[in-house]
Amino acid sequence: MSELTRIPAPDGVAAAAQYSHVVIGTGRFVAIAGQLPLDEHRRLVGEGDPEAQARQVFVNLGRCLAAAGAGFDDIIKLTYFVTDMAHMPAIRAARTAHIPDDRLPAASAVQVAALVRPDVLMEIEAFAVVPE
Repeated sequence: MSELTRIPAPDGVAAAAQYSHVVIGTGRFVAIAGQLPLDEHRRLVGEGDPEAQARQVFVNLGRCLAAAGAGFDDIIKLTYFVTDMAHMPAIRAARTAHIPDDRLPAASAVQVAALVRPDVLMEIEAFAVVPE
């Protein structure tokens, strides 16, 4: 686990309930490409089901982080791309299963018109900092 400093709300900035505004870390930077709710055979997990899709995306993120020698505690930023903001509670629930509220990274959520496949409801990318 890297030593990260999280600042939930800098002076003069409204506090956020679901992310930290600032995360500071030192070490090796790791970028994880946007992960889709696909299994290792490129099959969609959870057609039409945002909860199942979010769980699979976080499984994939965990596998990518492990390949880089990192873990969920090393994440400094998550970016959520969703076809409907109504999917955010499912994403937050899946995130909470891997990242406790006292370790929240910085985050952005963007609603998009479409993703790479019409049956994909979300894509999530991550940035992490791993100790040298």
